[in-house]
Amino acid sequence: MTQKVAVLGTGKIGEALLSGMIRGGWAPADLLVTARRAERAEELRTRHGVTPVTNAEAAKTADTLILTVKPQDMGTLLDELAPHIPADRLIISGAAGIPTSFFESRLAAGTPVVRVMTNTPALVDEAMSVISAGSHASEADLAHTEEIFGSVGKTLRVPESQQDACTALSGSGPAYFFYLVEAMTDAGILLGLPRDKAHDLIVQSAIGAATMLRDSGEHPVKLRENVTSPAGTTINAIRELENHGVRAALIAALEAARDRSRELASPLWSVYRWCMAVVSSCREMLG
Repeated sequence: MTQKVAVLGTGKIGEALLSGMIRGGWAPADLLVTARRAERAEELRTRHGVTPVTNAEAAKTADTLILTVKPQDMGTLLDELAPHIPADRLIISGAAGIPTSFFESRLAAGTPVVRVMTNTPALVDEAMSVISAGSHASEADLAHTEEIFGSVGKTLRVPESQQDACTALSGSGPAYFFYLVEAMTDAGILLGLPRDKAHDLIVQSAIGAATMLRDSGEHPVKLRENVTSPAGTTINAIRELENHGVRAALIAALEAARDRSRELASPLWSVYRWCMAVVSSCREMLG
């Protein structure tokens, strides 16, 4: 049976997901997209052969809706979608910080919701997508979500309580590596290398190190020790990193990212709960 999938709010990550699905064998005719600007929608049609629709049309037509708008825009989108979504539709949220319960409370009773945090390496089919089930999501819903996001990288299931930590580690993770490469490139220039050569040296070293981490099965401490000779260059560099508190700074940075992930949805969620409490009180007063 043909499954239609709609990506709502198709930005860079949404487009990467579309192209990955098409490379993985999905028919463009079964993929729907929505975009805020008409020219963006037409661009997606031309580039990928997918069908641009309105949000309401997507809700009525697609079997799976992937919501990729910003967290602050999610409430408005759900208000638009809710009247049109039957309870048998699968809703996949890519919004940082917003719990599945927020969606479940706004949609028809029993609507399955899956929360996913992916990252920008989806653009090169090397994403890490972390998947959590809402209270009504079945094993089939999770497997379907894995099939979709597996088209642009790896997937991992975690309890929803761990999503904010995963956002800090892998959702924001690529930026930390880019930051490190930027700093190392500047150091290479300071040491007398041209920028392009410093960049090439660092990028290939990063690719090689990541491949060893993935394929060797060794603990990172062991891999680091293999490079660190007694009284050599590496141990002197490591000493300076420790003296400057780099390890502690990284831990603090990830804690800050986790906390911000929680904060992103808290105003939206708090306002919604307050509104529902007011509605409930009014109903009681009216008998």
